[in-house]
Amino acid sequence: MTAADLFLRRRDSDAPALLFEDRTVTYRELVDEAARRAALWREIADPDRPPHIAVLLDNTAEYLFWLAAAAISGAVIVGVNSTYRGEELARLIRHADSQAIVMSEAYGALLDGLDLDVPPDRIFDTGSTAYADRIRALGTTVPDASPEPDDLYLLIFTSGSTSFPKAVRCTQGRFARTGGHVAAVTNLGPGDAVYSPLPFFHSSSLFTGLSAALTAGVPIGTRAKFSASKTLGDLRRMGATVMTYTGKVLNYILAVPPQPDDADNPLRLAIGNEASLADIREFARRFDADVRDSYGSTEGVIIVRRDPSMPEGALGTADANIVVLDPESGEPCPPATFGPNGELLNPTEATGELVNLEPGAGFEGYYRNEEATTERFRGGRYWSGDLAYRDADGWFYFAGRTNEWLRVDGENFAAGTVESIVSRFPPARSAVVYAVPDAPVGDAVMAALEINDPSTFAVGDFERFLEEQSDLGPKWVPTFVRISSDLPKLASLKIDKTRLRREAWTEDTVYWRPDRKSPLRELTAADVSALAPRLP
Repeated sequence: MTAADLFLRRRDSDAPALLFEDRTVTYRELVDEAARRAALWREIADPDRPPHIAVLLDNTAEYLFWLAAAAISGAVIVGVNSTYRGEELARLIRHADSQAIVMSEAYGALLDGLDLDVPPDRIFDTGSTAYADRIRALGTTVPDASPEPDDLYLLIFTSGSTSFPKAVRCTQGRFARTGGHVAAVTNLGPGDAVYSPLPFFHSSSLFTGLSAALTAGVPIGTRAKFSASKTLGDLRRMGATVMTYTGKVLNYILAVPPQPDDADNPLRLAIGNEASLADIREFARRFDADVRDSYGSTEGVIIVRRDPSMPEGALGTADANIVVLDPESGEPCPPATFGPNGELLNPTEATGELVNLEPGAGFEGYYRNEEATTERFRGGRYWSGDLAYRDADGWFYFAGRTNEWLRVDGENFAAGTVESIVSRFPPARSAVVYAVPDAPVGDAVMAALEINDPSTFAVGDFERFLEEQSDLGPKWVPTFVRISSDLPKLASLKIDKTRLRREAWTEDTVYWRPDRKSPLRELTAADVSALAPRLP
């Protein structure tokens, strides 16, 4: 089975394939429009270059048409993150060997003056009259391409939350296989519709959403940009029974003021990853739907599944080949031990990297990045780059990324462990913890809290909250606390820790303690000047 097969097998069906805001696209229309764009691609493609098409669009029908066109013609879609700017955007397009760009007028200005290595006549503004006329003049004959399962189909960039994003390879076969799996576990069938709010360059919308919907022959619903306030209306209007998500999607929907009829909706299941336990429970209660959350990544090699019986704060359980290893010795880390109040007693020894001992063929490598691919596959194992620990009963707990270790006064600990504690602060909609430079060496702990109304933040209440957390180690107490109503986000709605680390204490309202024994106080302009030498 290939991506092409999924798009083509219902080519004569007038059943809905896409529900986009107020527009419905049938499977027949989808294939016809895909064939026209495939014909355009055949006209302009350079056979001496990789058949890669960069797409810089919102979640419009046009995006879906090009995804289908690439599938049936054997081309490759490069999903361009629309939040990138300047040289980083150009670097992403060049790195993927893009020889054409499909974009909208809204993003056209972003390309001005950039070295893209793409001829101007291969940059298409999908909103222009010239583009519409050219597409309309092309035929709807499906190309005789017959892609194979091992043919490259997508380049999906990682979130870039820790470094410049890597382009994950996805073949036609992997796209189809993943959709088959998701359709089976979600019991997709007649009468269902899938709603995917995240961009089509994100694996959640591509795999959990589009591929699963195509497999089951049900429509996928979306809108140009995610809107928390409009999600419930979309679900009702589109009859969406399944919703995909990742990161903070549930959190932002829950931030919309509740209404008495919230539970009056067709949704039966929200499926995704990285939601907090509190958000999972509240979303299920408020909207009367099941929530199936698991740990996963764009690479798709390790899956940790939640279970109702798991302890508070746990990530879930996984197959026997998923383990926690010491990244230096390669040996299993000892089980986590906990104190009477649930505090982690051996964080340094128990925390290691989440590893798949038998990765198989799930991950197909990074494009033009053999070093990163090799780093992931060492000794026949897949090293995820994520930190975790595991208790004696086999439950996994997330502890952050491998580059999110903090070293404070000679003690190493994972940011994720502290983050899970700080996130309990009731007024915080979201909370993250990360390292900022200390003086003269080492790290200082910084927390960033997202609060609906920052003016209501009471530093004394937060200090008392910290004092009450029996599992918060003395060196884990935040030195800096940033308060914001809207922390910087990646396109996946994950909080952008790279930017937070770079901005340190220079943005928003920040509180700090000049020494460990001092209470938190608001940072002044004089403090910022005095701290400036610490920043790179």
